[in-house]
Amino acid sequence: MATIKDIGVGAAFNIVTATIFLLIFAFLRLQPINDRIFFPKWYLKGMRDSPSSAGAAVTKYVNLNVRSYLKFLSWMPAALKMPEEELIEHAGLDSVVYLRIYLTGLKIFVPITILAFAVLVPVNWTNDTLDDLKVVHSDIDNLSISNIPHGSKRFIAHLVMAYVFTFWTCYVLKNEYERVATMRLRFLASEKRRPDQFTVLVRNIPPDPDESVSELVEHFFLVNHPDHYLKHQTVYNANKLADLVEKKKKMRNWLDYYQNKLERKSKRPTTKTGFLGCFGSEVDAIDHCKSEIEKIGKEEAEERKKVMKDPKSIMPAAFVSFRSRWGAAVCAQTQQTSNPTLWLTEWAPEPRDVYWSNLSIPFVSLTVRRLIIGVAFFFLNFFYVIPIAFVQTLANLEGIEKTPH
Repeated sequence: MATIKDIGVGAAFNIVTATIFLLIFAFLRLQPINDRIFFPKWYLKGMRDSPSSAGAAVTKYVNLNVRSYLKFLSWMPAALKMPEEELIEHAGLDSVVYLRIYLTGLKIFVPITILAFAVLVPVNWTNDTLDDLKVVHSDIDNLSISNIPHGSKRFIAHLVMAYVFTFWTCYVLKNEYERVATMRLRFLASEKRRPDQFTVLVRNIPPDPDESVSELVEHFFLVNHPDHYLKHQTVYNANKLADLVEKKKKMRNWLDYYQNKLERKSKRPTTKTGFLGCFGSEVDAIDHCKSEIEKIGKEEAEERKKVMKDPKSIMPAAFVSFRSRWGAAVCAQTQQTSNPTLWLTEWAPEPRDVYWSNLSIPFVSLTVRRLIIGVAFFFLNFFYVIPIAFVQTLANLEGIEKTPH
């Protein structure tokens, strides 16, 4: 059973830990090397230049301005005072909703705490039930409902407060959900049109011996969504091609690195052709990167032709675009056929959020994987409860030993 000392120790530990993490965050946030991590939107909008692009070598990585460390929390009141429209423009809708979660918590729990201390604490504290029963208890237990005798009318206070707390919580949540929903609608209305807003991802397209996947998709949506269907793009299993594109991108980054290095030092850089550039013969780094890019480019072109010609590369999935958001929403949120496992539709993610290699995973395999994850999660939680219960039992042994027989 917890005592005031136990609660104080726990609170002190949590406060100290939170303060340490806050200081670590504040320190990392002020370092020039992390500037792009904490201010990505400003860089995208061209409102901020990298502090590591100029100055001494040390100041490119470490902030030596002592005054900035003294004002490391100045952004908090500025963010709280900023109007929501300006904050959405500055940091995005998610940031505003995140702040409103904390404000909602304050709106719910501050009045509940005041009412609980004003009504329930006196009702519970002014009883001697636990003392009369001669059970082992602490001063904290005198504040709980266990200190009210059986059949007492004081339980009415708890019943009334339960209804009050429930009503107040539901009222605040209703208002907040309405406000957040309104903000989201305004945000979507003011946003520039994007292809993913008009596009639906269709999976598990059934095979047809008379039509290709592309022809089947076009025929299906022209029949079922004739007024809203615009066009479609079938999905190819091009994982090998994607690997080549990524490899070519890395080599281009290395080429840019070596060319910048040449401009700074006026000496042609070298590299080794073996594993991780640590083994093998030493060659000119720039020429090596150019030859590798050219080689990968040829392989990429050959692989692209192979994917386009091979019918086995076409996957039973497609991105279907519509003429209006309404048409896309209807398709994404409704079942397309009587068989719930075919023609599965969902909102298409943004192109940069698509993990292309996963689109080639069959629907049955995805279902089996979800089942395995669900079972594993269940057993993880189930077996996690066992040590927790054991430790809790040991913690209660002291109270059991002190209980009079």
